[in-house]
Amino acid sequence: MSAEEIVLFLRSELGAECVEEADLNARQPWLLIPAPQLPAVCEKLQRDERLYFDYLSCLTGVDQGPGKAFLEVVYHLYSLIHEHAIVLKVRTLRDSPTPIPSVSAFWRAAEWHEREAWDLLGIPFGGHPDLRRILLPEDWQGHPLRKDYEVQEEYHGIQVKSPQP
Repeated sequence: MSAEEIVLFLRSELGAECVEEADLNARQPWLLIPAPQLPAVCEKLQRDERLYFDYLSCLTGVDQGPGKAFLEVVYHLYSLIHEHAIVLKVRTLRDSPTPIPSVSAFWRAAEWHEREAWDLLGIPFGGHPDLRRILLPEDWQGHPLRKDYEVQEEYHGIQVKSPQP
């Protein structure tokens, strides 16, 4: 299926609001999905035999910078059987306590990727089976891949921030 056919299929099955925006001419065509619609969209993409996106090759968090009010989660999906691909994007407000729904029920690989996005960018995922830090200690302050991150001076008596020359 082409990206355009995927959008038409999703909108016909789930309603026009399930795809907020799309760039079908991008090198990797992408769809912007409203966070509340994500579980229904992913269920349709993964479980419908006409689409069968069985492979989540990448899930990553993106901080476009302090000038943007949102963070993004980007999902790269592929169907090994049908040999088609699509990229989903979901946005969340920079400091929103409202989580993005976890997709780990559809693709197990998402468990680790979501933990990494939480740890390094502070993006919460609702319904995740074990959302905790994966690279940093549990008591680390902040999320170091955020563009507005301020490095803490020390951690348990160890100097973290380099002295300025």
